[in-house]
Amino acid sequence: MTTKVTNEHLEQQLAWRYATKCFDPAKKISARDWASLEASLLLAPSSFGLQPWRFITISDPALRAKLRAHSWNQSQVVDASHYVVFAARTTFDLSLVDEALQHTAEVREVALSTLEGGRSTISNFITALNDRNAIEPWCTHQLYLALGMLLTSAALLQIDACPLEGIDPNFYNEILDLPRRGFSAKVACALGYRSDRDLGATLKKVRRSAQDIIERR
Repeated sequence: MTTKVTNEHLEQQLAWRYATKCFDPAKKISARDWASLEASLLLAPSSFGLQPWRFITISDPALRAKLRAHSWNQSQVVDASHYVVFAARTTFDLSLVDEALQHTAEVREVALSTLEGGRSTISNFITALNDRNAIEPWCTHQLYLALGMLLTSAALLQIDACPLEGIDPNFYNEILDLPRRGFSAKVACALGYRSDRDLGATLKKVRRSAQDIIERR
């Protein structure tokens, strides 16, 4: 039986969260907490459940230092406890659709033939994207669903995070050997614990009012 997170706790943690600019390199995320954060990536939603992505956790200090030089020299790359690169598929053919449906049939213990209707719908969608050369943008959009899940999950665990779009995808792709595997780096995320020196932690969160950005009809 699951327990509902209280409204107050959710809102409190979302308000607590901010894009951490200065991490304390001495503070590390526990193995148990990191397993939960990885679970948030595994459980992230995607269109048709196709999960057109890869998440690469970079632990090697030397590799992180190389990536920092191609990430606008942002210190989060090397100081954070964990650093994750989000990569989207650059191609997606119908064999991957069949692979996904086969996996679904196995997990749900149903005959593959019962998913034939879904296969037709998904295949038509993927074919249309390929015809418009729109597969990579679509996969990239899916990737941000997973990033949002990770940021929210980290906030609920009171773990700091900072998404980084200021990276050189070409260098990341080359050093991580992503194109050969059909992927391209799009965004990264540093996670850990804020440093006492990070003045951003004390600043008031600035957001537009609900009246400005939310419509109710």
